Parts: sequence; structure tokens; C-alpha cells
Amino acid sequence: MEIFLDTAELEEIKFASSLGVIDGVTTNPSLIKKAVERRRGEISMVDYIKEILKLVPGPVSLEVISVKAEDMISEAKKLYKLFSPYGEVVIKIPICPSTDGESNVYDGLGAIRELKEAGIPTNVTLVMTPEQALLAAKAGADYVSPFAGRIDDYIRDQLGMKMDADYGKADYFDFELMRKLADEQLRRIIESRGDFSLRGAYIDEEIRDAANAGHDNGIYSGVDLVKKILAIYRNYKYSTKVIAASMRNARQVREMAELGVDIVTIPFYVLKEMLLHYKTIEGMRFFIADVVPQYKRIFEE
Repeated sequence: MEIFLDTAELEEIKFASSLGVIDGVTTNPSLIKKAVERRRGEISMVDYIKEILKLVPGPVSLEVISVKAEDMISEAKKLYKLFSPYGEVVIKIPICPSTDGESNVYDGLGAIRELKEAGIPTNVTLVMTPEQALLAAKAGADYVSPFAGRIDDYIRDQLGMKMDADYGKADYFDFELMRKLADEQLRRIIESRGDFSLRGAYIDEEIRDAANAGHDNGIYSGVDLVKKILAIYRNYKYSTKVIAASMRNARQVREMAELGVDIVTIPFYVLKEMLLHYKTIEGMRFFIADVVPQYKRIFEE
């Protein structure tokens, strides 16, 4: 599995690359803007992006900002021409750039297809369903980025949970527990009905609401979303690589690796979290305390 860093911070990129564990970078205009502003005019945004590309040993995803196909294509070509001499540029295209569910619905697919024909690699973002991922692959996407963490948030929010009050952004979403709780709730509601017909139970509004709780149209978590996308791609041998995006914690990364995902893109704090365990730190204290003077002198001579 490849690991990308989801950041625009040069220091984070340089350090992670020096460890030999980072294979690429994903970023966005907001992250780049914040990083440039922290340098207070010392470097332009264009030069800053060039510096990112020079540091990264693999693909760097850069984002278009328009919503119409022709504009996204034009922006993609400009980005690719301007920055590809400095590194491996991949263009981020939203799967569905519509902001109202009516206009520009198909423009993402149109842009993906034309950029594929132009030889410009694409990373299709804001993917929230396997259906979207399927269409992205058919249109010719090189990468597809399902936003796993946002799906976890969405499922919890639909149940009335609130970020910061009921869960933190970096908290692991225990979807197996959630599924057990939802199944138990459904069982209790069904039992409360006493004798009923299958027809009556099937159209019972409370039963249907309980059956639909804890998932998003059959997607039980961000990990489950990626699992279903991988299954579809393997069924039909699509070459599109899956980047598990919106990673929030180390356990989520581990579960993506267990699925066999191609790539995960993680914020810097998750990289640190992947290394930490209480027993490892405790063990180091014991190892250090156990060093005998005679052995220590070997390194002092």
C-alpha cells in the first residue's frame, strides 16, 4: 500500500519523505494558501507549489476550481503545463461539480474523459458512493478518492450526533458496534408489534426508519465504502487506483490496508499516531533501564 501525505506544509513533506514512507502528496488550494500566508510574502503561491513538487517522490494532486467541464479542462491543462516540469502532477476533478443537484451534474465525467484523451492524469475527488467510483473509472480516471472520514461523519450526523459534542473529528467510528445497536433497535421495534403480516411490517414507517439507521444507502462506514469500490473494480479489472481519503486515525488506515487499498492519504498527525502504542513506549523505558554499564561502554570506546 502506498501512503500519501495530505498536506501543503513543506516541513512535513520534507521530513516524511526523508523517512522513506511517503509516496505522494494530496493538497488543496486552502491548504496551500495557509502555508504561503504563514511565510508572509517570502514566496509566491506558484513557487511554493514548485517546491512541493520538488520534494515529493511521487504524484502530487493539484485541484481545479471551476464547476463547468470546459473551464475545469482549461484549468487542468494550465496546471499541468505550468507544474509538470517540476514533478509528477495529477489533477483533482470533482466527480459531480453540481452545487444544486441539477446543473453541471455530468461536467466532472466530461472533464475526466477529455483529460484522459489529452494524457493528463486525474484524481477524482468528493467520491461518496461506489456508483460514483464506478462512473469515474469508466470515464478514465487514473485515481479515485473516496472520502471515508466524511461518510463516517455523515452517518453519525444522520443519527443526531454532533461533532465535538458526541464525537471528535479524529475519533474512530466503530461501525461494527453501530450496526449491532441498529440491529438491536430494529429487533425491539419488530417485537413490540406482536402479530403482524410481512406486508404490514415492510411498510411500517417506524420499522423502515430503524432498518435505515446507521448506514448510508447500504454503506455502513468509510471503510465499507472503500471495500465496495475495491470489489467493483476487481470484478471488472479497472486500472483506476483507489486513494482512501479523509483519513482520521491510525485504525482507519490499518483497516484500509487490510482491504488491500492501493493508497491512503493521511494528515501528518496520523503518521505519528501509526507509530505510537503505550506498550512500545513502556518497553523502551524498560530497555533503557536494563542497559548494564559493561554493555554501555562498548559504544563509548
